[in-house]
Amino acid sequence: MRDVTPPDCSVSLQLEVFSDYVCPWCYLGSARVSRLQEDWEIDVRIVHFPLHLETPEEGQSLQQLFAGRNVDVEQMQERMAMVMRAEGLKYGERSMTYNSHRAQQLASWAVGQDGGEAIHPALFVAYFVENVNLASIDNLVAIAAGIGLDADRAGDILRSRRYREAVSADWERSRRLGVTGVPTYRVGGAEAVGAQPYEVLAKLVQEAGAKRR
Repeated sequence: MRDVTPPDCSVSLQLEVFSDYVCPWCYLGSARVSRLQEDWEIDVRIVHFPLHLETPEEGQSLQQLFAGRNVDVEQMQERMAMVMRAEGLKYGERSMTYNSHRAQQLASWAVGQDGGEAIHPALFVAYFVENVNLASIDNLVAIAAGIGLDADRAGDILRSRRYREAVSADWERSRRLGVTGVPTYRVGGAEAVGAQPYEVLAKLVQEAGAKRR
């Protein structure tokens, strides 16, 4: 954790979470952030991060993704499932990675709708539990409908790419702040990077001025 600027107490405390829906550590961190929201008076904003932009629309196998990196995918998956279970998260037999750009566009729209914040856990579960291709418009529309959002509207949003600029603005914010990996947690000018335990994140928001609920 490194201090970047002094906390600004003149505005409500907001925790920015730089994240991507195909990042396993972001999925793990989502459970810890939910716990933070239960324990501390904070607002959370998901800032979309451009991870694996080169992934084709049909997806790429994990074997291809980690080719040449000396990674045993099967062992990695077993360890990941164990870590997720310890955090109370389900974890399926993920075999592919997918391009998440459209999912980020959908989420950028959804958070402005009543009940739309539920899109974040829904997208994580769709990918990490059900191995759903998050680049598919039909799949994304079904996910949106599953949390009570208007399916026709969701489809229109995705086909028109209306929220592409909103996602680009998030990517630019990541670049401007020097965020190079996810998850990154930033609040009041301080930040923590990576799969941080709950205690580290709690200290981060506490030192930024968050009050316990």
